[in-house]
Amino acid sequence: MDHLRAGWKLANWPVLGADGEPHANLERADGLTLFETIEQSGLPDEQTYIVWRGANTFCILNVFPYTSGSVMVLPTVAAPSMLDLDDDLYDELWNSVKLATRAVNAAFSPQGINVGINEGTAGGGSVPEHLHVHIVPRWSADTNFMTSIAEVRILPMTLADSWAKLRANWPSP
Repeated sequence: MDHLRAGWKLANWPVLGADGEPHANLERADGLTLFETIEQSGLPDEQTYIVWRGANTFCILNVFPYTSGSVMVLPTVAAPSMLDLDDDLYDELWNSVKLATRAVNAAFSPQGINVGINEGTAGGGSVPEHLHVHIVPRWSADTNFMTSIAEVRILPMTLADSWAKLRANWPSP
């Protein structure tokens, strides 16, 4: 599916950053998942679109979002399943999901939110070796004919602007 970014659609929102592009085109490091490579890259968070870092988890923009403000929360060390997490990491992951949900609500005022995990390739996971939880802001009628007919999503905000809004609205743990 293609993504058409239409930043002018929210002209009344302040422009907080440069035009957004998918984060640094990093080559996956040997022995690391894509997400571990991004998190350990040493690049600035505004370039990798990492919104927040916890002790053992982090939150990153989905660079191929369902809607503007879609994020993912994941452990810093890859685990393919929730069943692979010890109790402390499991608790931290879900507390981080709660923080991300608060940030999305504060930054975007959605009418609803989807939270979900696509575990394993058969479950829809795009990076099945690294568990990640999607937090997707939703609005009534946010899917239109472009998605249904043309397999194109129209995003009214750049990734950089979404990152800046989320970062500015991230709650204290």
